[in-house]
Amino acid sequence: MELRFIRDTDRREIDFVVLRDGIPEFAVECKTGEREPAPACRYFRERTDIPAFYQVHCGEKDYGNPRSGTRVLPFARFCTELNLP
Repeated sequence: MELRFIRDTDRREIDFVVLRDGIPEFAVECKTGEREPAPACRYFRERTDIPAFYQVHCGEKDYGNPRSGTRVLPFARFCTELNLP
């Protein structure tokens, strides 16, 4: 497993991209508040082969779909659903 980030020349970036055997599994953008999905998530979803995008936050809102859009959810729920300690 590898943990990377992605950024383009216009400084759009995603905080974390998780890879298994060099293949992206999912991307994670971190925010402090319950915001709409970051524009960078859509930008990179349309231009990369990363199969799922998540935006985690410290609030309560949980909506979206990581495969067809960006799932926005609390960090604790993200960890639980992905079986992270």
